[in-house]
Amino acid sequence: MSNQLSSLTVLMVSDLAKSQSFYRDSLGFNVTDWWAERGGLHGVALKLFQAADPSDVRPNQRPAGGGYAVDVQVYTETWAQLDALYEEFRSKNVIISVEPIIYADGGPWKEFVIEDPDGYHFAFGGTDGNPGN
Repeated sequence: MSNQLSSLTVLMVSDLAKSQSFYRDSLGFNVTDWWAERGGLHGVALKLFQAADPSDVRPNQRPAGGGYAVDVQVYTETWAQLDALYEEFRSKNVIISVEPIIYADGGPWKEFVIEDPDGYHFAFGGTDGNPGN
């Protein structure tokens, strides 16, 4: 029996067709009637549900102490991979909520944040190879 697990993040969206188009055309996800994924179900996987009411769409709020909200954190293995994603999304006019920033702690850690049509924020980030190198 395998110990490998995967998960799907569930997002309530205001317009399912618009969200499916965004994830497919702007973020390069494989979109089906069941999920949106990039890199297979062990990569970034989402389940998009049509909200019954606009109030059901609830992206995370900014933390009380400041900073920015994140609904989904996506890890990359290298900064080259991260930079390529940034350029890909920027070329497709995806809203970049936070430009690439490097934090000395944690590797160092580099990330940027994008926003989807419903205001969900995806932080893409990682270390450049093995932490501490």
